[in-house]
This record gives sequence, C-alpha cells and structure tokens, in this order.
Amino acid sequence: SRRGTTGLVDYWNETTRPLVSLFFVLPMLVAYEGGLLVLGTETVMRNGADGWLRRLLQWVGFGQYFLLPVLVCGILLAWHHLLRDKWRVRWGVMTGMYLEAALFGFLLLVLAQIQGQLLSALPIQLGGESSSISVAQVGGESEVPSIRQVAEQASGNAGQFIAFLGAGIYEELLFRLMLLPVLAFVLRGLRVSPKLSWLGAVLLSSLLFSAAHFQIFTGTGDAWSTFRFVFRFNAGVFFAVLFLTRGFGITAAAHAFYDVLATMSG
Repeated sequence: SRRGTTGLVDYWNETTRPLVSLFFVLPMLVAYEGGLLVLGTETVMRNGADGWLRRLLQWVGFGQYFLLPVLVCGILLAWHHLLRDKWRVRWGVMTGMYLEAALFGFLLLVLAQIQGQLLSALPIQLGGESSSISVAQVGGESEVPSIRQVAEQASGNAGQFIAFLGAGIYEELLFRLMLLPVLAFVLRGLRVSPKLSWLGAVLLSSLLFSAAHFQIFTGTGDAWSTFRFVFRFNAGVFFAVLFLTRGFGITAAAHAFYDVLATMSG
C-alpha cells in the first residue's frame, strides 16, 4: 500500500542520518570505553584501528583518553551540521536498525561460508597454502589484531563482546567514515568522475582494510594468507557499500554482529 511504502521510505531516510547513527552507536561506544576502564586491557584487547587512531591523536598533541570517542561524536555531529538536517531523532527506528544490522552481519557470515566452500573446492594451491580453508579461518579472524586473538586472550564472554563493539566502531570510523570520503575527494581532485571516484574509494579503502590485518604490512596481526586477504577485501567492499547506502550506525553494528557470529561459528 501507499502508506506502507511511505513508511519504508521514511525509515530508510531516517536511519541513514548522521545524528541517528550517533545515538544508535552511543550505547556501543559507552559499553566499549566503559568496559575497558572497568575490566582493563588485560581482559578487553583494543583492536588495531583503536590503537592507531589514539597514536595519531597523541602525535598531534591530543593524548587524552576520552578524545577518541569524542572524535566519533564530533565527526557525526559535524556531518549532520553540514547536511543542515533537523535536530530531531525518531527513536522508534532504533529496533529496526538493530535487526537490520544483525541481518547484514549474518549475510556476511553466509558469504564467508560460501567463499570457504568455493576455495576448498579449488584443485590448486596459492602461495603454498592449502586451498582447503575453514569458515573460522576465512571469517572468524577479521580484526587488527585478529578477532581470534582478541577472543582467545579475552577472559570471558563479557570481554569478548566488548572487544567486538570496539572493533565495529573504530574500524568503521577509520576505514569508512574517515578514509572513504578522503579517498573519493582525492580522486575527484585528480579529475576522476564522481561515480568512478566513489568506486575507486571503495576499492582502495577495502584493499587498505584487508592489508591492515597482516604482519607483512603493519607489523601486527596475521601471517600472510591469500585466502584471508581476499575475504577481508570482499568484507571491506561489503562494509563500504553498506556505509554508503545505510549509514555509519548500521554498518558499525553489522560489523560487531558479524564478529560475534563468526566467533560463535568458529
């Protein structure tokens, strides 16, 4: 019906707004930062993006602990201001956003399983690696340092869950919210067309997202694996497209949901 279509369009538009994303991820942000303070870094490991961003802030003279979560809020508020959007939030959309994020996290897990099955069927080896690769190897170690390392070193489910929240927020902050628009802007400066600029930004940011998980590029994370690199690149494209179509909040939550599901299935 027309009313149902209008309601769906309203939901779609509302849930992509930066202000709505801010209030949507705020509980995740508070839980992660609060969990780190209460449980300590011996129980909740920081992901690589968290560490890199904090070092960047220290390098420019802003080393206070609370400034990184403030940066998340500040970027989303600035984005909202630039859009000249209304300063109002429809709280009724939050439940739908969590359900949507869980669905996208599950979808990425299914894609990981499909890739794992396809790779295991290959009669060849790449780079001396066996073409047989488990779902856990493809999709379960998707953070910097690897999410499997986080899960193994975290003492208890609370620490694991809090680590997943931080990975969802700060990796999406770095690779999608910050890096993706910058790359598109640079490509536009090189006189690339708008559509090709965004396509190039999606591909380049996804390559960097995947490379950031390996010791060969960053000195931390996993040993080189062609199969894992391909999956993480695909996951980067998945999250980039999700960010461009559904906004930061749903993307960050989908990332966290995926990490939980991948660890449970591993």
